[in-house]
Amino acid sequence: MPLIAGLDIETTGLDYEKGHRIIEVAASLFDLDSELLLGKFTQRINPQRSIDPGAQAVHGISFDDVAGCPLWETVGPKVSALMRKCDLIVAHNGEGFDLPFVAHELMRIGAPVPNVKVFDTMLQGRWATPLGKLPNLRELCFACGVEYDTEKAHAADYDVSVMMRAFFVGKRKGFFNVGELMKETK
Repeated sequence: MPLIAGLDIETTGLDYEKGHRIIEVAASLFDLDSELLLGKFTQRINPQRSIDPGAQAVHGISFDDVAGCPLWETVGPKVSALMRKCDLIVAHNGEGFDLPFVAHELMRIGAPVPNVKVFDTMLQGRWATPLGKLPNLRELCFACGVEYDTEKAHAADYDVSVMMRAFFVGKRKGFFNVGELMKETK
């Protein structure tokens, strides 16, 4: 039973090298073959710093929303352990943003950075747009017939939910081929 996780994060800004932090993480675990949801993890995190106005405009999370939440030092090891259980991580813009950000934040606290394969639905989803551009999550969902609610978008758990529905549709239709990637994990 290959175990995969859909993963998404929300952050205080776009650049961890400038001290931005993760403020929300969501992961949903699935059996790749049966598409059965095996578990979910969602946690908001106190970043111990302000949230850039541009980032807050996208995800709608204010510092007041996360002030009383656990620190990454508590949450990060749980995320690392969850990732180590997986054969594959699925993320939209995972290679360009989510996974490098998570890896940096795990290293910052001295937690293990799992060596796990990543399937990026944005990089692998050019088929979902008319001119083959990199699709945003809304465009990917539209192409897969997955309802996308702009009012709920950019909450990590919502984004994981719709991304994974789109991933499984794309996989069933032959647009997302994870076979070769899964052979490399064995």
